Amino acid sequence: MRHCSVQVRGLLTRSELDRYNALMEVGSYLESQLQYDLAYTVQKEVDILILPAIERLKEKSRDRDRATEEFLKSLREMQDEDES
Repeated sequence: MRHCSVQVRGLLTRSELDRYNALMEVGSYLESQLQYDLAYTVQKEVDILILPAIERLKEKSRDRDRATEEFLKSLREMQDEDES
């Protein structure tokens, strides 16, 4: 079973995290029983489950990019005022 990143796991809601942990446990058990076809199905469910957290991570990144752009714009404006 493939785990998602720590960043994505940190953005899962409590119920999503509980479901994620349960699915990972089931998947690991299935792999230990050499039931890879069933573990694959569980992995697909995990992949679907983490999609909202991935979107939340992307939004945080976009917010950070916007804040950086605003900061750089304010620096340029201050430089322009100093030059005048």
